[in-house]
Amino acid sequence: MKEKILIVEDEYIVAYDLKTFLTKAGYLICGIASSVVQARKLIEQKRPDWVLLDITVKGNLTGIDLAWELLERRVPFLYISANINQATLEAVKATQPYGFMVKPFRERDLLVMLDIARYKHGLETGRIVASKRPEGAAVARIEGIIGHSGKLKEVLEKVAIVAPTLTSVLILGESGTGKERIAQAIHQLSLHRSKTIVTVNCGALPANLVESELFGHERGAFTGAHSRRIGKFEQADKGTIFLDEIGELPADAQAKLLRVLQEREIERVGGDHSVKVDVRVIASTNRNLEKEVAEGRFRLDLYYRLNVFPIELPPLRERREDIEDLANFFLRKFSLESRRNVVSISEKGLVQLQQYNWPGNIRELEHLIERSVLMATGNRLESFNLPEGALVSGGVEKDRVLKTMEEMEREHIMNALKASNGKVFGPGGAAEILNMPAATLYSKMKRLGIRLGYE
Repeated sequence: MKEKILIVEDEYIVAYDLKTFLTKAGYLICGIASSVVQARKLIEQKRPDWVLLDITVKGNLTGIDLAWELLERRVPFLYISANINQATLEAVKATQPYGFMVKPFRERDLLVMLDIARYKHGLETGRIVASKRPEGAAVARIEGIIGHSGKLKEVLEKVAIVAPTLTSVLILGESGTGKERIAQAIHQLSLHRSKTIVTVNCGALPANLVESELFGHERGAFTGAHSRRIGKFEQADKGTIFLDEIGELPADAQAKLLRVLQEREIERVGGDHSVKVDVRVIASTNRNLEKEVAEGRFRLDLYYRLNVFPIELPPLRERREDIEDLANFFLRKFSLESRRNVVSISEKGLVQLQQYNWPGNIRELEHLIERSVLMATGNRLESFNLPEGALVSGGVEKDRVLKTMEEMEREHIMNALKASNGKVFGPGGAAEILNMPAATLYSKMKRLGIRLGYE
């Protein structure tokens, strides 16, 4: 028997659809509430394992008000709402939901979101250990992804979780962190792996040809359209499309992309009928999409559609344990390609690599090793010509005596949580002790990896 779910929704048709979908999937619906007051009573009586809640419900209280109470009670929840604007986004984020789905939604997307939420909650509570992945997702190593650091393992764990599903994925990270390689890994482990993956650099598309490139065009659609063109989405049918630098898409193309995600169909420029496509969408960006949304450059509803399962790639400076492995991998690769007998990196060279801050991340390291191999006069790389301005101050310290600001902040918050017996907001809560808004404290806890229960 799967978990009990309480639905907080004041639209009868939506609530009925949710109940139907979830019951068919094996969940037990323990009640439907149309207001926060009614939901409180059902929570006390039924003790649900999960709550699905709309933001706008009957009465003076909203779903966000209830979310704060659920967070305090440690009852996991997800939002399903059509209420989307920047202020709502900020308020929703502060409550740390396990998911947010925009109405209208498809049954498949709902169930995938729930499966992912249940798995993430299981990892956080210790009910699921990281090595026990969903069926079909077990993988210890992904070809072409180099390193052994904890942060890289967290990324690969997320890849293994989401790859066998059909949900959209948003890959976040600085330039050069390997977003395209992660997208390829997701495709390789997916149900679409026997088909093609089509990569589109959204930032390189001419503004006047974006829609034609993505969705195709009919003959005569515009000057110069001498024949029908099949767009990238149709080329990727039954496979995967990787939209690199999705934040660069203009507004018109964003609206059409949203339709593809919702309806799984495209319409060629100049066409008069829709074309069904079965495409797994993976997007990436090095931009802060929330900031882009706030400044009106990126659609909020599209952001929600893409952000069902975000994967954030750490910069190379945060995974220094992987630098030597990566450097040696690139050394072997370029020595073989250039037919040069360069087989190792000196200890001095490795120290230099460790002391550099890598603003260009893995791509910068790759280019450095390639240049160094071509210029090498012996069979070992002795040292590297690196900009001094990007060196880590004092090198990499192995035995620090002073704590970092982050460590001190974490310790301070944990002391407040212990003093409040784990209570975060309300009278006597940690937020009151620390004299900060509860939303701010929850945000800091999430950033510092402090879970409810202050482990």
